[in-house]
Amino acid sequence: MKKSYCILVLVFLWGCNTVDYTEEVAVVSKIVIQGYIEEGDVSHVILSTSIPIGSTVDTLSILKHVILLAKVTVSDGSNSEVLSLRFDKNWIPPLVYIGKDLVGKSGKTYSLKVEYEGRVIESSTTIPTSVPIRELNYVKDNPSDTTGYVFVKFDDPVGEKNQYQILTKVDKKEAVFVPAFYGNLNDDNFSSSAVNFQINRGVLLFSGTKFKPYFTDGDFIFVKLRTMDKAAFDFWNDYQNEVVNGVNPIFPANTSLKSNIVGGVGIWAGYGVSVVSLQTP
Repeated sequence: MKKSYCILVLVFLWGCNTVDYTEEVAVVSKIVIQGYIEEGDVSHVILSTSIPIGSTVDTLSILKHVILLAKVTVSDGSNSEVLSLRFDKNWIPPLVYIGKDLVGKSGKTYSLKVEYEGRVIESSTTIPTSVPIRELNYVKDNPSDTTGYVFVKFDDPVGEKNQYQILTKVDKKEAVFVPAFYGNLNDDNFSSSAVNFQINRGVLLFSGTKFKPYFTDGDFIFVKLRTMDKAAFDFWNDYQNEVVNGVNPIFPANTSLKSNIVGGVGIWAGYGVSVVSLQTP
């Protein structure tokens, strides 16, 4: 349940070079970081080199761009640890740098340092206070339907600035949490502090099944509500816009996603989290 990142974002990031590839040219690959530390969990970081636009992108070609020999360090200002590279079949690619002892705490700032082939890539993030999910409901248009949508209810703290992301995972059907379609939320757009939001299932690349925005009778669903800082929100908002507007859901249509990585591209984000499960009838 703690494996939160879906594989889509990696493919978007790998397509961030905007060089004209009408003729093959030699370019220096950027280092791509997809990393996070959630409240109550250790750090997770996937490292790769960027894939130029026009290259073949599939589960096999992705493995050629994975970075295996980097030194990845995370620090909270007082304590630090070097992450270990581990195999995890639930990810694509299935190789993740994972922490052991340094667990995310609300309000703390965490710095990331990646050292690879003489290059140093850095970033920092702060874990915001989590906002608890108050209620989940499974709603159908007609009682005879076998599919429906989940609505999540939570209370946006009054007088605070918050950005949210909603993710879902269907037990035995999905191995990781997937960002919901239109699941990036800015509380500037809320008409009330009492939020009631319809969840549309997100897009998962290489899933082997047809995309469906709804849920099905009998699904056991986990819903995760994450709070995040503005840098993470801007990154995921760009990602969300590409999913919504892009004809090809693999590469960004015109621009690179916003990044908070110094010396590379990607995202290093801290998240406050609330997770609630729901068994549909």
